[in-house]
This record gives sequence, C-alpha cells and structure tokens, in this order.
Amino acid sequence: MTRHLFTTAALSLLMTTTAFAAETEFTATLKAHAILPANTILAAPDDAADYLKTSGKFTTADRKRTEALGTVMGKDGVRETGLALPFAGQPMQGFSGIKAMEDGTFWTLSDNGFGTKLNSSDAMLMLHHVRFDWDKGTMEPITTLFLSDPDKKAPFPIVMEGAAKRYLTGADFDVESIQPVADGFWIGEEFGPYILKFDLEGRLTDVIATAVDGKPVASPDNPALAVQADPSKAMPAFNLKRSGGYEGLALSKDGSKLYGLLEGPIWRDNATVEQADGRPALRIVELDVASKAWTGRSWLYPLAEGGEAIGDFNMLDATTALVIERDNGAGTADKACADAKDPKPDCFATPSKVKRIYKISMTDDNAGKAVRKIGYIDLLKIADPDNRKRQGGGDGFYDMPFVTIENVDRVDDTHIIVGNDNNLPFSAGRALDKADDNEFVLLEAGAFLKAE
Repeated sequence: MTRHLFTTAALSLLMTTTAFAAETEFTATLKAHAILPANTILAAPDDAADYLKTSGKFTTADRKRTEALGTVMGKDGVRETGLALPFAGQPMQGFSGIKAMEDGTFWTLSDNGFGTKLNSSDAMLMLHHVRFDWDKGTMEPITTLFLSDPDKKAPFPIVMEGAAKRYLTGADFDVESIQPVADGFWIGEEFGPYILKFDLEGRLTDVIATAVDGKPVASPDNPALAVQADPSKAMPAFNLKRSGGYEGLALSKDGSKLYGLLEGPIWRDNATVEQADGRPALRIVELDVASKAWTGRSWLYPLAEGGEAIGDFNMLDATTALVIERDNGAGTADKACADAKDPKPDCFATPSKVKRIYKISMTDDNAGKAVRKIGYIDLLKIADPDNRKRQGGGDGFYDMPFVTIENVDRVDDTHIIVGNDNNLPFSAGRALDKADDNEFVLLEAGAFLKAE
C-alpha cells in the first residue's frame, strides 16, 4: 500500500513537472539593438513600369486611387502614425522572416505591402541581403532582389501581366517567410497559401499549392476562388481565415524537407478549428524538396492561452525549432485605454500580453500529434542590465510591444536574432503617435537554446 502511494505520488509529480516544463520561461538578455527607421524608401528598378515608381496609391478608405503623395495618413486604429501615403518609391519595411547565413549576414524579406490584396497592387515584392553593425545599431543593406515572373509560372494573371518586366506585387502573392538555398530561395506565402521557389535572380520557378491529409487548403484570397453568380447557391469553399497562410517556413538541417507553419488554424466544416491539447492548433506540413511534393506528414502547434498567431519559424537541429507566438495586441499596459471598445488617440486599445519565442520539439513519435513546447522567452520583459537598448523598455529591461514580431533565428550556440514587422505605416506599438521603426535585437539565450 505504501509502495503504491509512493508510485502514485511520484507519477503525479512527474506529470506536473512535465506539464510545467512545457511552459517553462527562460530569461533572455539584450546584447545589441539595431534600428532601421520606419520611413526607409527604395527606388523601384529602372526597368519597372512607371506604375511601380510610387506605392500606396490605393490605401484610401474607399480604395479609390490617389496619386497625390503623402495625402493619406497612416493610422493604427484611431491613432495617427505620422507617416502618410502614397510614397515616392517602395518601402523597405515589413520584414517578415529572417535567416542567418554562415558569413554573419542575413536574408530577410518584405511582406506583401500595405496589408491586403486590394491595396497592394503597386507594392513590389522583394528579398533583402543585409548585415548589422551592432556597435552602431544599424542595418546595412547589401542587395535587394525584386521578385518577378518572367517565365509565367504564376497560375493566374499577375498585376504586371502585360508589362515588359513582369515584377510581382502584393496583389499577386503575400510573401511571409524565407529559406535561402544554393540555387535560390524557398518562400512561404499566405494568399494561396503556396510554397514558392525563386532562383538567385529573384525569378519565380515554382508555385506549389497546399494540401493537408490529401485535401486542398485555401484562404479567401486564393486566386482560384470565385464568388457564385447565383446568390442562392453556396459560396466558394475555403478553410483558412484571411492572413492564415504560411507565416513560418523552416528547412530541415539536411536540406531535404521544408516545413510550412500556417499562421491560422484550419477550419473543419466551416464550424470548428483544429485543436490540440485543448487549444486551437496550427498545422506544420512537410514538403519533400527533391520531388516538390507533400509527404503527408504534419504536426499540430497548439497556441498558448492568449496566443493568436505565429510570426516566424526556423529549425535548430533535426527535431527542435524556434517559433514566434503572439497575440494581436500592440503597446504597453500602462497606456491602455479605459475602455477597449471606445479607443482614443492617446491610449492603446488592446495592449500586448503574449509576445513569445518558443522552442519546440517535432519528432517521428509526435508526427500527426501536437509538438512539444519545451519552453519560451517573454519578449515583453527582456533583461537589459547593461542598458543596451536604443529605445523602448524601462529600467533594466527591454520590450517588444509590437503587434507583429516576425523574425527569429539562431545566430550561434548562445544567441538569437529577433525583429518586428512594422506594417508601415499602420503599426504604432512603441509609441502612441509614431509609426514603428524596424527593430532587430541580438539576445543571449544560451540556457533556452540548450533546453530539452
């Protein structure tokens, strides 16, 4: 009897410890902070159509064109951000995925433009090769690749269909995640959602539609969908919410597999979303690189309490990875509006609560099931004992109270890089009345990276 009680107690303790370990919080320490100013504008390529020499011409409330530069004020809800559209050129902003290279440089990408398919037809899609001067606190561009489709690989008409140079825009694809490889770049996309392949010159070579368990996965922005002509008939079927596609794309360490992580859960029968461990869950689906075919294997990523989406995804080794998880809040609680339903220009309607980086384990044993969440870093309270922050935070800490934080990768055995997507000119989480800059930080996180 005593032995039985001891065994039961030990088992109970083990279960509690295991559950606790899955949500163990690890400390990260700020080592460096770099800022690219929000209003960083690039000139369109010389061979681009005149239409692309300015951007943001359809960001008016009614989507009607305006050619008058700087006449449409950016807003985060009711708060003005101080930057107005259209722009003379193309914003470099909106970094939505990052990959560390062996030479200390990074590849990143700008997302689809101004937030929707409807308002981004003049926003050019681009990849950026960059380096950071951590001592100066700056991002230094090396190369920008403007993406194009000269060989007509897109299975639908693109915005620049009849142009001499078929550059791709944010009304064609919503590019959100990046994996550089020897012969080009794999890109995770949200509208389809698709996995895209580009060559080293930024030319589209492959468009791979998504299937899970042998069934198509589609967002409402999938170009194959069409509204029924007869209102008495069913609307076209889609099973992802808008902006629910591939926010994360990871590459296996041997380069043989890609893992696409959806930002939103798949809906079943238009009634319920996929779940795991009692929480809404996102799919990680496996693509064989050589055959460019889905393997049929997948994992479920259960969202934490208060978590609403993921921001980026990169493998650490054969079975563990980093994932950014976030809510849809922006700003800090000390400046919260008294009533979220009645927001004012001098307060944050929904302050940030869940901004985390998780380390997860995805193995053969849990394929088809929930990944194991090993632990997390809280991006709202990063230790800063040496006061290395250049803006934000407070006494002894740095924070990232941005609505979208969409860049994470390991730099070395003890450090990771993290950066925000500033949704220019619409996000203002650092200040109430100023568009967010692009902030990248180098964090010491050795214990977190070693955690098992």
